[in-house]
Amino acid sequence: MRVVIAEDNVLLSSGLELLLAAKGCEVVAVVGDGEAFLEAVAEHRPDIAIVDVRLPPSFRDEGIHAALRARREHGALPILVLSQYVEREYAGELLSDGRGGIGYLLKDRIGRVGEFVDALRRVAAGGTAMDPEVVAQLLARRGGDPLDSLTARERESLALMAQGHDNATIAERMRISDNAVHKHIGNIFAKLGLSPDDSGHRRVRAVLAYLDGTAGAAAPPGPAAAPDERLR
Repeated sequence: MRVVIAEDNVLLSSGLELLLAAKGCEVVAVVGDGEAFLEAVAEHRPDIAIVDVRLPPSFRDEGIHAALRARREHGALPILVLSQYVEREYAGELLSDGRGGIGYLLKDRIGRVGEFVDALRRVAAGGTAMDPEVVAQLLARRGGDPLDSLTARERESLALMAQGHDNATIAERMRISDNAVHKHIGNIFAKLGLSPDDSGHRRVRAVLAYLDGTAGAAAPPGPAAAPDERLR
């Protein structure tokens, strides 16, 4: 797996490079700003990119904008975003095209090497990997949206889907049968208005509904709705 890293903290980027090399990944470029990241992606065409939300010069959202542009220009390039804080707007923006291949992890997660590498591989394969802390903070939602119709167990299943887990792992985490997980997920799709025609994209669109507060049936995947607030 070929990786481009966009991270201005030299200690962190060097650590990521060593970690990934030890896990059999090839880090083809390490850059410190958004423009250099876009150039590296165009030159190396990596399998996945790891991008810090905040990059020079303003250290606000250059990384996110560079990641979104890279996905537009390079066929939904899988992106794993790293952030110091939970910022819901950015998670929603990344998932808004409904194509998958997106991860959003807090930097503290890197220290849990097994979890981090598993998340990286899931994203590279076209799945999603949302940090459990991101998911936990998003559980406090406004009333009146389609998610309110989900049962507690269905919401738990959806939260684990948002973290990128497959059915077998969800069953293990919830201590229920595979059939029960299948039933919960089928109910989630039905309640969020995600038809069988969505097939492989339904899990991604369900996660987007979870993050954005709107069901996939309400509108085709497009720009993320503006958030009410940014969680920090």
